Amino acid sequence: MRVAGRWVQPWPDQALIPIQADSTWSTLTHLGWEYAALLVDPGYRPPPTMDVAPTQGGPVALTNIVKGVGEPQFAPTKPLHFSGYDWKVRTIASDRGGMNNLYDPDNAWTDASGALHLRIKKKTDRWSCVEVFLTRSLGYGTYVLVVDDTSRLEPAAVLSMNTYDEWAGEQHFRELDLAIGKWGDATSKKNVQYEIQPFYVPGNLVEFSEPSGTLTHSLHWESGRASFKTVRGASMQAGARVVSEHVFTSGVPSPGQELIFLAFFVVASEKNPLQNENEVVIEKFEYLP
Repeated sequence: MRVAGRWVQPWPDQALIPIQADSTWSTLTHLGWEYAALLVDPGYRPPPTMDVAPTQGGPVALTNIVKGVGEPQFAPTKPLHFSGYDWKVRTIASDRGGMNNLYDPDNAWTDASGALHLRIKKKTDRWSCVEVFLTRSLGYGTYVLVVDDTSRLEPAAVLSMNTYDEWAGEQHFRELDLAIGKWGDATSKKNVQYEIQPFYVPGNLVEFSEPSGTLTHSLHWESGRASFKTVRGASMQAGARVVSEHVFTSGVPSPGQELIFLAFFVVASEKNPLQNENEVVIEKFEYLP
């Protein structure tokens, strides 16, 4: 998922907060570890996320940063067992990936064969999404995800598997990503991305087009290397036809308290907004130390 260290508040499409006649202002915000308030020109348009706060200069007249106080409160979750591992399912809204999405635990379940179903479904007048994550860190090793055909996902639907450590801002949250989707662009011929963070650094993002059918994706994470591979079929066995592979050797994080996240969510798209319920089936998750 395309995540950075700082998030525009209260939402990316509500970045500018007017100053009242008495020189005061107020806004809703998400809880965090650190808060930055900027005094900016009316035409300033910040990106939805960024690694560091903008510095004073140009359209930014003043920057003030303060630490949060109190003990962190974590979002409530629902338990789920899949592929021999215990997971937690998010139960409340989130702006991961820079989008404000509802997350409904009813959108994640396993069927009689043990496969995991992830769904995007209309709830009242909004789309509800789904996010599940492991209950423990696994560290270096090989992560394997077997996914049924995702070639017909709508352009605004994205499936991702990523590592993420809430406590490791200095290592870009130890984030390594596999993302499947067109990020709202129906004209894109590429719909899968391998990423390390920050994704906007040249060389940190590799894109390709996936074929239809069941695919197996893997991430082999070791010291100084993150090797991604996608093959046809339901296993990584020798002889499997390779669709794409790439090795990152620069900026690769080391293990810490990161967890594996699986998310199926909606991106904002004026040209190609989501039209229908979407669902993906993950046949298996596997970890090889």
